[in-house]
Amino acid sequence: MNKNLQSLYQIAQKPSRKIIGLMSGTSMDGLDVALCEISGAGESTEVKLLDFDTIPYTEDIKEEIRQVFAKETINFPHLAMLNEWIGVLHANMILECLQKWNVSPQDVDLIASHGQTVMHAPKILHGIDKFPNATLQIGDGDHIAVNTGIITIADFRQKHVAAGGEGAPLAVYGDYFIFGKKGENRIMLNMGGIANFTYLPANMNPEEVFVTDTGTGNTLLDAFTRTFYPNMAYDKDALLAKQGIVNQALLHALKEDDFFEKPFPKTTGPELFSKAYVYRAQEVSDTLHIPSHDLLATLTRFSAETIAEAVHSLNLSNLSDFTVYTSGGGMHNPLLMEWLQELIPAKFAKTNELGINGDAKEAVLFAILANETVAGGESDFGTRRGIPSVTMGKISFPS
Repeated sequence: MNKNLQSLYQIAQKPSRKIIGLMSGTSMDGLDVALCEISGAGESTEVKLLDFDTIPYTEDIKEEIRQVFAKETINFPHLAMLNEWIGVLHANMILECLQKWNVSPQDVDLIASHGQTVMHAPKILHGIDKFPNATLQIGDGDHIAVNTGIITIADFRQKHVAAGGEGAPLAVYGDYFIFGKKGENRIMLNMGGIANFTYLPANMNPEEVFVTDTGTGNTLLDAFTRTFYPNMAYDKDALLAKQGIVNQALLHALKEDDFFEKPFPKTTGPELFSKAYVYRAQEVSDTLHIPSHDLLATLTRFSAETIAEAVHSLNLSNLSDFTVYTSGGGMHNPLLMEWLQELIPAKFAKTNELGINGDAKEAVLFAILANETVAGGESDFGTRRGIPSVTMGKISFPS
């Protein structure tokens, strides 16, 4: 047997595995690195978050990614080179974290790499009959494996697409395994660049569990904060938006896209929710010259209302019996959270209260997906559209 296969077999047989989960989202803040200890699989999964850090992307890294991110026309050689470069970059960031945590690479069983999304093109957005759902994440897994010496599982979204999904959101699998609780109705709300939630009913029936994007989370807020205030990466503590007034005409125009009428589960990205999307809505509503604070307040309200309307569309008669557990950058936005709590009559908490740092949650979820790849894969989520019962990820060996 190939020595790498032998090593993978031994890892799969271990009572627990140390797995590093990586996440870099559409907000391009940096790389989330979560060192997890995971035992069991499927519904018996148990996870401990041993260490976590976010390595910020420098402006140079962000600029390289922006040259290809969500663009219809790009320099193709640059994309090819970026795929390798991001892989090496992420490998070096992992080694930096391990050194800081005083953990040897030899003590880590697996790396689970989400990669850097540069294009998300589900059929509901591209609309071309002959082409299926599509998504592309760069940061080659082989480069991570070779440069760290650790078996790497990457490119998770492709199996989801191949099996009939849209490649996102993948949170449903990990959310169900580690956050579902018999007797408690939960909604796991993650607000990164795009917002999504997982519905976890108290009966814990996997055929009822699902996840969907709701629309924009922070992506438009961050983009326009940078536009108006180039030295600011985002509207920290909503200090700018709090100074503005929501423009109702613009808000109405922003909500006119037919994405919001499409059935769950559905996915989207900055390919739709771009600055051009906002400019079109401003033209329609004759609001091109409103103050920057008013625009940021309106975009914050846009995120809050589209999240709330998606939750309300579940037609749950007992929302007061649900707890909404928040994660992602949006949970730190006090204005967004204030409006969400006004619009959704449920209890609110952070995933921190369930033992997982809300900033680390997505990286942890990819570690769980990697654990399923080697030790699980027996959970049945039914035959519904968009939630295939599959294990995901391509395996890259160090040698």
